[in-house]
Amino acid sequence: MNRVGLVVVSHSAGLAAGVVEVAAQMAPDVVVVAAGGTADGGIGTDFDAVSAAVQRVEGEAGVVLLYDLGSARMVADMVVETLDDPESAVVVDAPLVEGTVAAAVVAQGGASLTAVVAAAREAAGLTAAPGGNGSTALALPDGADVIVVPDEVEPGGIVGDVDVVGSMSLVANAPVVAEELVVPLTNAIGLHARPAALVARAMAALDARVTVRFGDAKADGRSVLALMGLGARGGDEVRVSATGPQAAEALASFEELAARNFSE
Repeated sequence: MNRVGLVVVSHSAGLAAGVVEVAAQMAPDVVVVAAGGTADGGIGTDFDAVSAAVQRVEGEAGVVLLYDLGSARMVADMVVETLDDPESAVVVDAPLVEGTVAAAVVAQGGASLTAVVAAAREAAGLTAAPGGNGSTALALPDGADVIVVPDEVEPGGIVGDVDVVGSMSLVANAPVVAEELVVPLTNAIGLHARPAALVARAMAALDARVTVRFGDAKADGRSVLALMGLGARGGDEVRVSATGPQAAEALASFEELAARNFSE
């Protein structure tokens, strides 16, 4: 499977290599290439180094470039402009570490270039989390449920008893079938980076909307950063709920991952 690849552009070779190392732990099948420092080993960015990194990734399903400082963005933009197909690569404004990890986890599941870019941007709070599986997740008013409306439905169309108004659908007392279970975290550290990445990849592969709750906090099961942000540790219990055609499979997958201590 060809996956979207990533290029990490940094003023420091060591920083770029470190970010790539972290991302590789989360997404072992994604090509992530470091492009850091100047040609003489100094601090700065080098056009040729970034260009060579992009060329290493070009055979994949697209390229996402992330950077640390403004001048690195300028170099990354210049490299993209020289490509035969500039639309195959996107320079993303996102936190370097968090954005790279989020993008890598989504790319691991075979997501499109658009979805990988959205995941990186989500790390900066620039956009809402994508609904996934060709759908848009909609938050309804207090007391209502969350529904998922297929993207192909035009404004003014109908999904079941739901009227689609623009890109939003508000339904009072929308009937949503949900399943839920309580899962103990028996691994030593809980939902830290690698377990969160395993969960996010597993949930992204299913046609279900998964929410993980710990105390008063909740997280989208497809977001590695949100899962890590719950702060759930070994010995804690999390509540996992799911809706959608593969809700039962999603809950079973989460339970199985936790039961084997997330392979730790």
